[in-house]
Amino acid sequence: MKLSTKGRYGVKAMVDLAIHYGEPSISIKCISERQNISDYYLEQLFSPLRKANLIKSIRGAQGGYSLSKPPAEIKIIDIMEVLEGPIEVSECLDNNNCNNIDCCSTRLLWGKIKDSIDNVMDNITLKDMVDDYDKMCKKKLEGVKNNE
Repeated sequence: MKLSTKGRYGVKAMVDLAIHYGEPSISIKCISERQNISDYYLEQLFSPLRKANLIKSIRGAQGGYSLSKPPAEIKIIDIMEVLEGPIEVSECLDNNNCNNIDCCSTRLLWGKIKDSIDNVMDNITLKDMVDDYDKMCKKKLEGVKNNE
């Protein structure tokens, strides 16, 4: 199972906005360069995120994008559901056309996997990801200082 670039790049771009939360709006070009995602593709991703009120756009020379609410209030599942829709582990979970539905142990497994994925995404916010980012940067900086 592999998430599409829509979900992966969308989360990367949202984390970028979260890292810079509270600063002036950020241009697509800046995010594109920092995250190595094409401007055009980011525009496509930001359109549904804006419609879902996860980000806001500001027009004009100093325009750009910013989060519409604090990073602690935006869960990863919010982003993924807008860009990917619900995560689908197996078709058998979503339709009842299986002729072995009452005693299929693999269906239970796929359900547990889906529940686990949903639970992780529902319990991680953009703030959590920014905190992880800050820890990684601090650790990297300490490593550089120790090697000097």
